[in-house]
Amino acid sequence: MAPSLDFSNWWPKDARKGTPVVVKMENPNYSVVEIDGPDAAFRPVEKSRGKNAKQVTWVLLLKAHRAVGCLAWIASLFWALLGTIKKRLIFRQDVAMASEKLGKGKLLFTVIKAFLVTSLTILAFEVVAYLKGWHYFRNPSLHIPRSTDIQGLLHLVYVTWLSVRADYIAPPIQALSKFCVALFLIQSVDRMILSLGCFWIKYKKIKPRIEGDPFKSDDVEGSAYEYPMVLVQIPMCNEREVYEQSISAVCQLDWPKDRLLVQVLDDSDDESIQYLIKAEVAKWNQKGVNIIYRHRLVRTGYKAGNLKSAMSCEYVQAYEFVAIFDADFQPNPDFLKQTVPHFKNNPDLGLVQARWTFVNKDENLLTRLQNINLCFHFEVEQQVNGVFLNFFGFNGTAGVWRIKALEESGGWLERTTVEDMDIAVRAHLNGWKFIFLNDVKVLCEVPESYEAYRKQQHRWHSGPMHLFRLCLPAIITCKIAIWKKANLILLFFLLRKLILPFYSFTLFCIILPLTMFVPEAELPVWVICYVPVFMSFLNILPSPKSFPFIVPYLLFENTMSVTKFNAMVSGLFQLGSSYEWVVTKKAGRSSESDLLASAEMESKIMNQLQIQRGASESELTELNRMKEQKEASPVPVKRVNKIYRKELTLAFLLLTASVRSLLSAQGVHFYFLLFQGVTFLLVGLDLIGEQMS
Repeated sequence: MAPSLDFSNWWPKDARKGTPVVVKMENPNYSVVEIDGPDAAFRPVEKSRGKNAKQVTWVLLLKAHRAVGCLAWIASLFWALLGTIKKRLIFRQDVAMASEKLGKGKLLFTVIKAFLVTSLTILAFEVVAYLKGWHYFRNPSLHIPRSTDIQGLLHLVYVTWLSVRADYIAPPIQALSKFCVALFLIQSVDRMILSLGCFWIKYKKIKPRIEGDPFKSDDVEGSAYEYPMVLVQIPMCNEREVYEQSISAVCQLDWPKDRLLVQVLDDSDDESIQYLIKAEVAKWNQKGVNIIYRHRLVRTGYKAGNLKSAMSCEYVQAYEFVAIFDADFQPNPDFLKQTVPHFKNNPDLGLVQARWTFVNKDENLLTRLQNINLCFHFEVEQQVNGVFLNFFGFNGTAGVWRIKALEESGGWLERTTVEDMDIAVRAHLNGWKFIFLNDVKVLCEVPESYEAYRKQQHRWHSGPMHLFRLCLPAIITCKIAIWKKANLILLFFLLRKLILPFYSFTLFCIILPLTMFVPEAELPVWVICYVPVFMSFLNILPSPKSFPFIVPYLLFENTMSVTKFNAMVSGLFQLGSSYEWVVTKKAGRSSESDLLASAEMESKIMNQLQIQRGASESELTELNRMKEQKEASPVPVKRVNKIYRKELTLAFLLLTASVRSLLSAQGVHFYFLLFQGVTFLLVGLDLIGEQMS
């Protein structure tokens, strides 16, 4: 047996030898430590006893350094903002005033200006009263002094203003604010129910599934496969930046070539872009893809007219399904194999909708905020409505329609700018069901500039109200269940398309700043802080990486309520801008994996086929000319920033109200109005879609 080498038994562990030593230092910079026994020096010292004056000083210096750095960053940011204001608002360098077509925003702009002038006048009056010691507005009960207490004409005017404010101005503002708060709470409950439905779907793992092998034939041998005839349409108009990547992605769909036809529906009015698209179509046609180029001579009806013209071709009758992709969408090769099988043994199914995913979602702050909204729209709104109601609004792209459903529902109509929602509502009234596939994702872009995003949102919010006016009689008289009619009218149109922009603009952009000058109608803190933050939290749940942007998201949504409210009114009352279609500007971005996959696929096809084989000399000459046209890069246009007057005016209104809130010591109201006013200022100066230098 090996000898034990444990020397710990040579002396008792708890035995203490020697005389306790107390070491005291005269220098006050050192702490006093008592050593009691040989092991005491190696025992952990309490944190509270280990800190000395020098350590505390260094910690304080580090914290002060961090605070100074934070203040310096805020100061530099504020200085850059002031410089931008000076450059764009005062000297008007590289800026242009956003135009208001057909007076669509002039009335709203005039009303906002009137509110601003009134607020500035009242603020000046309140400041004078504050300096003279007339602090009646600090008292919530609003004590009005007696006639014997009047101290002059100005004091009399101020007291009269207090009486008029309490008796005539405050009651209507209180009534309107209570109405808007009620709408706000109803819409919040709707969002909560949708979020709970999404949690239930996640918990139960509910999703549409494909049973067995959908393409296997039912014959006796069982070795043959049947693929339905599929038509793919790519509508576009002056899409120079994205036409190539969308056509390339669609032509690489994994589907039998003899069962697939691609229609490139070009509505471009620029001949150079037409030549480029023709060259791209000719290139893929030579590679063996069944692809057709169509260009309308009479360009009416925007996208709906383009799709309607394409569906009128005789050869379309041979196809059973049609897939639609906008010019910036890049489907994966297995897209059709993930969507078309859901139609088998499901004759009532009219639409299969895929989810969008964004290649440029991290480009700037604007794209990140859009990603939050659209993630909630797809993962919560459309998924819940698809699972429990079998109905949702068609997104206009990344979806597969049964052609029979389109024909029985009346086809594409040119009466609104939301032809996708129009055909979805009419198909729902005809009894067709929809499926949303949250797992099937198609790459696309979101607008990177505020100008493009603003025009897109105007079309998305004016079109539904225009459609609501047209569809309301058909909804009331159609033979569907009462609850389906109620869902269409109350939830789909009124609550989510009309009430949301109405209360958001009225409550946070008009009533809130007015209550600073009319404290009798003051909004409670939970309305302007707690509930909005909670609802923003629910909206960000589908995109958890966006949690750091919860405050900018809340403020930006309130800012966008101006555009949405204006668009909603235009569509509801059929003003001049309700039938205005502006193509959303694209940047033409692709993910790195998509570029590599596309290059690999093209190299394989080029190795298998020879483009020049079978082509005549005239065709080769035409292709070379188109190639030269493609290589000729367009002259870059210098970006001109826009000045948005309504947003700027509202910024000054909110900042004026924040100054007024300081007089009455309303901390939460002050910070909310200040940050909201700064957000309006950034948007009004066209800074939200770019990185500040």
